[in-house]
Amino acid sequence: MLRGTAAAAFGLALLVTPAAAQGDYPSRTVRIIVPATPGGGSDTFARLIAQHLAKELNQQFVVENRPGGGTLPAMEYVASQPADGYTLYLSPSTTTSMHLVRKSMPWDVRKTFTGVTQIAVLPQSLVINPKVPATSVKEFIALAKREPGKLSYGSAGPGTGPHMAMELFNLMAGIKIQHIPYRGVSQSVNDIVGGSISGMMLNVLTAKPQVEAGHLRMLGLTSMKRSSAMPDVPTIAEAGVPDYEALQWFGLMARSGTPPAILNRLQKLIAEGMRSPQMQARLKTEGADAVVNTPEVFQKLINDDIERWTKLAKAINLKPE
Repeated sequence: MLRGTAAAAFGLALLVTPAAAQGDYPSRTVRIIVPATPGGGSDTFARLIAQHLAKELNQQFVVENRPGGGTLPAMEYVASQPADGYTLYLSPSTTTSMHLVRKSMPWDVRKTFTGVTQIAVLPQSLVINPKVPATSVKEFIALAKREPGKLSYGSAGPGTGPHMAMELFNLMAGIKIQHIPYRGVSQSVNDIVGGSISGMMLNVLTAKPQVEAGHLRMLGLTSMKRSSAMPDVPTIAEAGVPDYEALQWFGLMARSGTPPAILNRLQKLIAEGMRSPQMQARLKTEGADAVVNTPEVFQKLINDDIERWTKLAKAINLKPE
């Protein structure tokens, strides 16, 4: 009888302990892994979230930068950690397209990771060298059709957000502008300013000072609405390519299998922080809008984006490297 009671108590302990652990979360330092160097968009958003969560949960949230390799090293590290909510991933939207340019991936993003919440979205912008004879999206498209093969665009590499956004523009506009991949954004910006390439998709915050200095000309935005950072610049959709949209987003992800109670707790606290006037004002300085959603809604967005970019890759015959 005593043995049966002890066994039952032990079994009950096994059932209760994980729930108790979730209720105590976080009981130690939580790391947010960022696939970029300090100072960029991913890093900025991660630090804003880390500061807010640390304050609300009275626990350390540390940002750890693991740049390079098209986000893969950072993702591989998170994938190797336990699904306990203590190692999180600040994901750029590039997460949903990088698999298209690699012959093999160590995992399926949809199965290895799970969404916590989106954090921010920001439009990219179609910018060109001022010497390119076009002052609008329609004129740029007409030029590309009139002189096929002459225009070129840069990106931070195959499969990145700007690359996919420009290829979507090519497809929807019925043109073909040659892709020149670079190892990073800085070099491609230098070359467009210098005139080595014709244009590129560049996030609004990075492009704005170059435009204001007269080094670049901004033709349109990849969002469906205009940006408060550049209110006089039309969207590409309103300027000549109806229904065009290619937003860059950032969100928080965790390992698949992380207890829903932890995901929901993080999402609720982040949502409260993102709705604050102070946080929204801070994001505006980055050219971004705060966006929060449930883990389920964010996961659907991830899955939908993967499907969208996979279809585009097939349409343009994009081959893995």
